[in-house]
Amino acid sequence: MKIYSESYGCTQSKSETGLYVNSMLGEGNILVSRPEDADLSIIGTCVVIKQTEDRMIRRIEELSRVSRVRVMGCLSTTNGGTLAQDNIEVISSRSFREFYTGRLDDVEIREPSIFEGIPINQGCTGSCNFCISHLARGKLLSRPIDKIRNQVIMQLQKGLREVRISSLDTAAYGKDTGVRLNNLVDGIVSIDDDFMLRVGMMEPRNTLEILPQLLDSYGSGKVFKFLHIPVQSGDDRILELMNREYTAADFLRIVDGFRDRFPEIVISTDIISGYHGDDDQSFDANCRIIERAKPDIINITRFSPRPFTKDYNAHIPPSNVVKRWTAAYTDLHRQVTRERLHSMIGKTANIMVTESGKNDTVVGRDSSYRPVVISGKFEKYARVEVEIVDSAGTYLIGRPLAN
Repeated sequence: MKIYSESYGCTQSKSETGLYVNSMLGEGNILVSRPEDADLSIIGTCVVIKQTEDRMIRRIEELSRVSRVRVMGCLSTTNGGTLAQDNIEVISSRSFREFYTGRLDDVEIREPSIFEGIPINQGCTGSCNFCISHLARGKLLSRPIDKIRNQVIMQLQKGLREVRISSLDTAAYGKDTGVRLNNLVDGIVSIDDDFMLRVGMMEPRNTLEILPQLLDSYGSGKVFKFLHIPVQSGDDRILELMNREYTAADFLRIVDGFRDRFPEIVISTDIISGYHGDDDQSFDANCRIIERAKPDIINITRFSPRPFTKDYNAHIPPSNVVKRWTAAYTDLHRQVTRERLHSMIGKTANIMVTESGKNDTVVGRDSSYRPVVISGKFEKYARVEVEIVDSAGTYLIGRPLAN
């Protein structure tokens, strides 16, 4: 059978799709690069906002015209019943949770090109009023450390040196089994091989519970000093409406803890613009927290009420006001990013080459996962010592000091 795949949304969705497809390869099943050539197309979906869900539905319909389609991800749970047709199969939440506790553990990575990383747990411990993902994913289900380590070893044996672990909330990992994320990180970095580990998004509430231990685990030279910690709002009143179960001060405590320990760490965060209840006061609070935390990356999303959530019928602020707030956050973020990147000029860094660039360049990642563009021909995963000579909008420009 010829199989085509594509996936959308978060790293977890892409990781799951890649591993699921890998589990089907071999024994006569092969991967093809075009849906027109496939007997079966597998699509990993996202429904975080309505615009994305609509795009997923259109894409599934397009794929179904040329092959059979199997739908994975959050859409399969939230809207699967209306999608299933003769040519469209929907993987239920129950079926995929069984995949998490069985076949996923022993998936052989046959096709590295579609391998995005390793999912470490299904579901989360939160109950945010705006979030459809935790409804789609269900209760927390963490995978055993030894199974994840084995998959990392398989990845390394295939020559892949950037290890990514992902979930809706990596900081929730192990709360159902008695171990925590720091134990998993320690278990992975103890593998005797040359690689770098990037830890996926973690929610503030669960991160606070393990902050000292996590800081120690991040001290390993094999861990990218990269932290994705969504704040969503700098206003405690809005955070309470969201049912986020932390305060803006809690978020800053985490950021300060990591920055004190690792001054050049890259902080990524998320902000929802135009949440119900947002006003000029919450807008000012969001601006203040951006200026205070100075995140290197901000994912700004306009509030989109999702079905089945408590916020579905919530009143949204006027569109023109939300547009003005979003533009202000974006301008402020550009300024912070420009300053943070400019501060790296003149420093040296050891980067790991991760991909080809344009015009005889390659792109590498420094120890904090910042992209660094350098000229020359270097093999993927080569380690290169560079001097940072300039910066652009979202990346650094380096000069190799030696081959």
